[in-house]
Amino acid sequence: MKVKEIMTKSPSFCTPNTSLLAAARMMCEGDCGELPVLDSAQTMRPIGVITDRDITCRAVAQGKNPLTLRVEGCMSRPAVTVTAEVDVDDCCELLEQHQIRRVPVIDEKGRLCGIVSQADIARKVSAHKAGEVVREVSQTAV
Repeated sequence: MKVKEIMTKSPSFCTPNTSLLAAARMMCEGDCGELPVLDSAQTMRPIGVITDRDITCRAVAQGKNPLTLRVEGCMSRPAVTVTAEVDVDDCCELLEQHQIRRVPVIDEKGRLCGIVSQADIARKVSAHKAGEVVREVSQTAV
């Protein structure tokens, strides 16, 4: 099975200049915990991601005012991505290797075309594989 068969197509995204408030609102509206950060809305090339955890740990927990910050100050980079044609098993290995829960999907020109989350894997792949991904991603880094 290929990533394009399980990915969420046309995910919400932001740019480094997006306010954290706007990014957080997009996450709430989209019921998601991560937004790909693109170099621009024109080129659509992922340069990183912003997660609800990034906002919590890199802004709020450090006493910074998230209402005055931009995504570029809290985002995780570089973007770890997969192509739509990658096998789902290889995508799962990438999630495990990088201990990430979601990965932006790019097309043959490097433009954002989707995102794969653990939930997508759980809904569309075997329960055994989904459990393995959750277990490996959740391992404490050594």
